[in-house]
Amino acid sequence: MSHTVTATDSRSETPRPQAQTPEQDVVRHWNTPIVFAVFTLVSLLLFTLNASGKSATFRISTPNDAVHIPDLVAPTVPVGWVITLLMAALTVWAFVSVSRGRNVAGWQAALFALLLVAGFLVWVVGSAQNTSVFLTGLIAGSFVLAVPLIFGSMAGVLSERAGVVNIAIEGQLLAGAFTAAVVSSITDSPWAGLLAAVVAGVLVSVLLAVFSIKYLVNQVIVGVVLNVLVAGLTSFLFSTVLAPNSSTLNSPSHFTSIRIPVLADIPIIGPILFDQTVLGYGMYLIVAALYIGLFHTKWGLRVRAVGEHPKAADTVGIKVLRTRYINVLLAGAIAGMGGAFFTLVSSSSFSKEMTAGQGFIALAAVIFGRWNPIGAFFAALLFGFATNLQYVLAILGTPVPSQFMAMLPYLVTVFAVAGLVGRSRGPAAAGTPYTKE
Repeated sequence: MSHTVTATDSRSETPRPQAQTPEQDVVRHWNTPIVFAVFTLVSLLLFTLNASGKSATFRISTPNDAVHIPDLVAPTVPVGWVITLLMAALTVWAFVSVSRGRNVAGWQAALFALLLVAGFLVWVVGSAQNTSVFLTGLIAGSFVLAVPLIFGSMAGVLSERAGVVNIAIEGQLLAGAFTAAVVSSITDSPWAGLLAAVVAGVLVSVLLAVFSIKYLVNQVIVGVVLNVLVAGLTSFLFSTVLAPNSSTLNSPSHFTSIRIPVLADIPIIGPILFDQTVLGYGMYLIVAALYIGLFHTKWGLRVRAVGEHPKAADTVGIKVLRTRYINVLLAGAIAGMGGAFFTLVSSSSFSKEMTAGQGFIALAAVIFGRWNPIGAFFAALLFGFATNLQYVLAILGTPVPSQFMAMLPYLVTVFAVAGLVGRSRGPAAAGTPYTKE
């Protein structure tokens, strides 16, 4: 009995129709390449075609330093052309990346910003009456001015990572500054003033947390109201209580710098890292602790889960409301420390609205830093550098109008957030109240 086996040629079979994948529209965000192009054009017009032709001298060390580094001399025209060409290359790269559906990388934006700052610095110093500037002092002063911004931005990161938008940073800073001045004046102890500033920041955060988390009031509105409330209250108390009794209630004791021998003599980084007050050293510790805590611990994973998807976090047993309360209160304590810096380190006394909108700049640093403690730290440094630069350049006698120099920190804030960041996505549940169904 024979069996006939029929072989079927697989190539002769009718091919099965394949399921067609629906085309996806790629959303392209052109704001970053456009801003790159605008600033590249500005660089071409100012840093090259309008350069003074002189050289800018940047002094790095002094004769008293343990290690002497020679001055850095930068001819304005060649440096301007090099920086403009590099910025043009980054601009073309940004346009190509966006046209292919990719976002501009964060390091590209950071490098572009660094080139822009370097080009502006060389151009404006070379155009000044005094073409020499102490670069180490400029950077060290920028760190000092950035301390309250860094504390405020850390408060913003901690709060928004848990899903609560902290518009009240300005009020927390101002409350901390006022309370620290009064308590330090009465007790003649900066430590007591610092503790009081922490308490004041927490009290402002309690109001923010209760109204936004428990009573589900719009978080942005609550933050704005708290800022106005603290500003009005501290201004009233200053006029009626502090001003008539300034010698007893507005003459706070100050923290002194703690200089670490040998290390503080290292050029550039020595004065920045090893010649700080307690608040300066504490700033570095808080940034490191928040970064490690948020991204390398179970606590941080729970906080980020609450900020991204609170319902899913609640399902696996994470107490959403308690996590938000704790984070908002901790944020207030950190912002209170930043407020204490104003009256216990940088100023001799408290004055009306002395924070001058730095809470809002700290909030911009949170966005610029993409809700990451390290990113917010460097963003705050950029804004602190812009603030210090206006003071230094005013002394040098630059051709830039003084009104523009006063606007410089705020212009940097606007352009950084609007252009150099690109499309930043914060925690998905930030600003959204949570209720159990």
